[in-house]
Amino acid sequence: KVNLCVTLLNNRKIKKELIFFSFFPFDRIRNICILAHIDAGKTTTTERILYYSGYIRALGDVDDGDTVQDFMVQERKRLTIQSAAVTFDWNDHLDFTVEVERALRVLDGAVTVFDSSAGVEAQTMTVWRQADKHHVPRICFLNKMDKIGSSFTYSVESIKKKLHAKPLVLQVPIGTGKNFKGVVDLITNEKKPLTSKDNPALLKEAKDARNNLIEQVTSLKFVNNCFVSLLRFHFPKNLRKLQAAIRRVTLAHKAVPVLCGSALKNKGIQPLLDAITLYLPAPNERNQELLQHYGDELCALAFKVLHDKQRGPLVFVRIYSGTMKPQSSIYNINKNITERMSRLLLPFADQHVEISSLTSGNIALTVGLKQTATGDTVVSAKSSAAAAARRAEKDQGKNQDRERLMLAGVEIPQPVFFCTIEPPSMAKQAELDHALNCLQREDPSLIVKIDPDSGQTVLCGMGELHIEIIHDRIKREFGIEADLGPLQVAYRETIMNTTTASDTLDRTIGGKRHLVNVQLTVSPWPQEASVSTPVISYAESVQETALAQDMKNAVENGVISSCLQGPLLGSPVQGVQVTVLSVAAEPGTSLAMISACSSRCTHKALKQAGCQILEPLMSLAITVDEDYLGLVLGDLAQRRGNIQEVQSCQDNKMVSASVPLANMMGYSTVLRTLTSGTATFTLELSSYEVMTSQDQSALLNRVRH
Repeated sequence: KVNLCVTLLNNRKIKKELIFFSFFPFDRIRNICILAHIDAGKTTTTERILYYSGYIRALGDVDDGDTVQDFMVQERKRLTIQSAAVTFDWNDHLDFTVEVERALRVLDGAVTVFDSSAGVEAQTMTVWRQADKHHVPRICFLNKMDKIGSSFTYSVESIKKKLHAKPLVLQVPIGTGKNFKGVVDLITNEKKPLTSKDNPALLKEAKDARNNLIEQVTSLKFVNNCFVSLLRFHFPKNLRKLQAAIRRVTLAHKAVPVLCGSALKNKGIQPLLDAITLYLPAPNERNQELLQHYGDELCALAFKVLHDKQRGPLVFVRIYSGTMKPQSSIYNINKNITERMSRLLLPFADQHVEISSLTSGNIALTVGLKQTATGDTVVSAKSSAAAAARRAEKDQGKNQDRERLMLAGVEIPQPVFFCTIEPPSMAKQAELDHALNCLQREDPSLIVKIDPDSGQTVLCGMGELHIEIIHDRIKREFGIEADLGPLQVAYRETIMNTTTASDTLDRTIGGKRHLVNVQLTVSPWPQEASVSTPVISYAESVQETALAQDMKNAVENGVISSCLQGPLLGSPVQGVQVTVLSVAAEPGTSLAMISACSSRCTHKALKQAGCQILEPLMSLAITVDEDYLGLVLGDLAQRRGNIQEVQSCQDNKMVSASVPLANMMGYSTVLRTLTSGTATFTLELSSYEVMTSQDQSALLNRVRH
């Protein structure tokens, strides 16, 4: 039985894609992610998976816009941007689910799809690093072996050199390009069993590759040396031992199995499905320490929210333990609330199948959860969380706070672009607010806030395409012709010096005097300059006075609110340590006054400490034909780009550079013009760096005038 969802992160013209699958029963479930650079063939591969599982009767085509995953209008116009989901059987036990980068958190294994004519590409390296971070075992599928210029050997070498992985070649192709006929399975010696009557060169290549595979597995010490000579013979018992050894190697992250084929030509898909079941882990083979405290009780993670006009919010959940049933209550540990789930669904693109229950290891869609959001941990009841806390306390000998009873959430990147958004008329303001609330709950990387000075609504996102798609969805799904202001870069500020300031607030309101004095020191925080909230500490003199907790909270709220808007651009201030030296308040002074005084004092100290602007620096990777390389490098020099490396990639060049985001506005159009539409690029946030004094002065002059 199966679930399939498809999603991806949009960053300008970048597709960062993950597909994952789930199966039933428990030990045969596979929650798998497919990682793919744009145009590596993820959607076509998924269509073939559905076709060979018998779930669809006709093959969809990306160019025709009739694939199962691309069911939104924006997807058929551009690229896959939303979740599509599916449930089906493969050999009576497979479940597949596809979801975006944030869903990386809920998968157990991964399949990386490569364009065999290009090998490892820029975005492949990005998602590979993310999979490394989550310790996800994976296998590789070299797609498009029928494409002119495809190279099995080059692709395998690029996996070794660029991803620093040890490829275990499990198949060799029969021909390449137009002559691609199929694959030889080195484990079973099949497409059909090879004999001396077959192509002698192919037979020798297969034998050599199989011997090399056995030697690789042996060298990794996952096969007893006494079995090595036996493994060279194709007895069923020996084959199972070799497959078991490859599985152990894969799950231990010592190597990655490599398969090949052509999804478009329907070659290599069934062996890929078999490899998923043979070599990637079941949910119980992935360690989640806190699950031992829940036992057979429900514990699940919400990792995606969609909004349906008829059903309302639909929440994707990964069940880690216990059973989930419709018409039942669940307790959200993060929000400390209880909600009632009305229905439980298995997803299939834009259609859903209602089910009566679902057990651990599976992924499902819930209806009725109004407040649960991405990254929330849900359990069966508040008493279940309390019981888990008692068990954890007994095992570990200390009190357990709520955070230790929650599954690790989803890391959300900070937005780098923002713009204002306004309804066509004030009568539509409430509808726009509702639309933005829905979209923000669906997409945690979208941030909506109100400008305190102008009162305008501000939209913050990950890139030009991200905000463009949000704008388009507001129009199409909610029927609001909203107006966007000019796109602006999300700068930040930091301080260069240490300084001390004090401030006194003396107000009489309603005949009651409020008097408070705050003194504090601000200094650079060198340990982690990227920390986005101020690090607050108290001097010994303050600690000795035993400042009341509500007064501490008021002081800290004031400090934090002041750091949200720096003195130069009104951008957030980061990399700052604040030491509170004294807080003196007359009896009866309100907490709001204490907070306001702390905020004013912090702002004064930041101005005295000498702020500097930090600009987002982007990692840029461009794949370009050698004929256009000079034009591209010249253009990057004008954009304050720093060229880090130029590598050869088959007939192309791969340029790695770091470029300020402010200089990358509209770059996709410029690159297309420079290279006659032949180049591709990926762009992701690298870090925030201090601007030069000349660039900072120029920026401040533009803003002020």
